[in-house]
Amino acid sequence: MGLRIHFVVDPHGWCCMSLIVFVWLYNIVIIPKIVLFPHYEEGHIPGILIIIFYGISIFCLVALVRASITDPGRLPENPKIPHGEREFWELCNKCNLMRPKRSHHCSRCGHCVRRMDHHCPWINNCVGEDNHWLFLQLCFYTELLTCYALMFSFCHYYYFLPLKKRNLDLFVIRHELAIMRLAAFMGITMLVGITGLFYTQLTGIITDTTSIEKMSNCCEEISRPRKPWQQTFSEVFGTRWKILWFIPFRQRQPLRVPYPFANHV
Repeated sequence: MGLRIHFVVDPHGWCCMSLIVFVWLYNIVIIPKIVLFPHYEEGHIPGILIIIFYGISIFCLVALVRASITDPGRLPENPKIPHGEREFWELCNKCNLMRPKRSHHCSRCGHCVRRMDHHCPWINNCVGEDNHWLFLQLCFYTELLTCYALMFSFCHYYYFLPLKKRNLDLFVIRHELAIMRLAAFMGITMLVGITGLFYTQLTGIITDTTSIEKMSNCCEEISRPRKPWQQTFSEVFGTRWKILWFIPFRQRQPLRVPYPFANHV
């Protein structure tokens, strides 16, 4: 499966994604400038903590960009239906095209997406079969980065030794309290929101149910055989190697599993 760039023209999505990028940039600049580098220079923290902070930040950004521009599983206008799988396809009543079951028509994007979970304005893209794993990584690394930044903000005021060398001429030092309060507010808001979203995504994968199916109370889920959680996660991430579930730089290869367990056609 080659990488296909998918770009959604949606001003609302652009604004939401720009806000996420702003929060990321704000914290990636402010936290090291006020907390990490000064405490490292005075010997209060080891350098490995700074490396970990930037490593998580890079993983978070890569997952965001790739989840935003990766084709979520858009169906072509004339899909080739395998002969032995025709019974698992259906006709979309909006675009009048054949699609695999469990696909959904996105009214915002104007096309059907395989195993669509939902349309997310924060990445300006649908979350479907081919980019769901990237969206999960984005939720995970965003939550990890937020917790990491909040922890250092707390330690800066209540645990670390006071800084002796401070350049009061710098803008960020003179307005440190206001800047850190804003960072803490954005961090707590982000943490609360992403925790609820991440929990919903994990429960959906474990139960093999998309967000759209949950909202529509799909009765088909009751009759579909229940799969072990390792199988459902392996299908989403495209590999059974659990260590690769955390790597956003790789290329996903869909697992070929027999029906009725198959999610990918």
